[in-house]
Amino acid sequence: KKILHAAGVEIAGYVKQVGELKIQNAKLKIQNLKLLRKQVEKNIVRCPDQKVAKDMTALIEQVRRAGDSVGGVVEVIATGVPPGLGEPVFGKLSGELMGALGSIPAVKGVEIGSGFAAARMYGSLHNDALQSQKAKGKGQKIGIRTTTNNAGGILGGISNGMPLVARIAIKPASSIHKEQHTVDKKGKARKIRVEGRHDPCLAPRAVPVAEAMVALTLVDAHLRHNVKELTV
Repeated sequence: KKILHAAGVEIAGYVKQVGELKIQNAKLKIQNLKLLRKQVEKNIVRCPDQKVAKDMTALIEQVRRAGDSVGGVVEVIATGVPPGLGEPVFGKLSGELMGALGSIPAVKGVEIGSGFAAARMYGSLHNDALQSQKAKGKGQKIGIRTTTNNAGGILGGISNGMPLVARIAIKPASSIHKEQHTVDKKGKARKIRVEGRHDPCLAPRAVPVAEAMVALTLVDAHLRHNVKELTV
């Protein structure tokens, strides 16, 4: 945590989707991650959009009463990530992130940037156009930014200085109270009902875990990058 703060990196995660309910406008979420975290913790589902959060809560409660479960999507954003982290082939930052996030229990999909939506796009729309960013003070260099962030802050496996954006798909919990079909050890058809208390939606619980995984991945990449510079 100290290493990331010293580097100016901020990380925040939130529930973007539960079932078919999702936040439509994600652009406002990247501007101020400290404010985002405050909004996230104002409700039990960890969704920064309070109106959508109420609908998500109602849906989860409905699913719980039915003895079922529902999946969701968690998005994690990291700002202040310096350009140059990662490797072009082995040790790609994108690959490291996918491995870390994919290792979280119940995760069935990982996206970075536009993710699977890129499959429906043309290169002319998906490519992030470069633009110069004016220096904020004397002595500061002119920065290079992109007009869009379909790459999610990573190009060719290396961070490009834009906000890092990753999403994980959380499956519905398999332990549900609703009766299901199974077989016993002899292969005979049986029915099973899982008793006890089980989460009807795992997505809210996955938010801090996903944040931690992104943080650990960035710390590793930061340390490798700095050690390489010192030894060259």
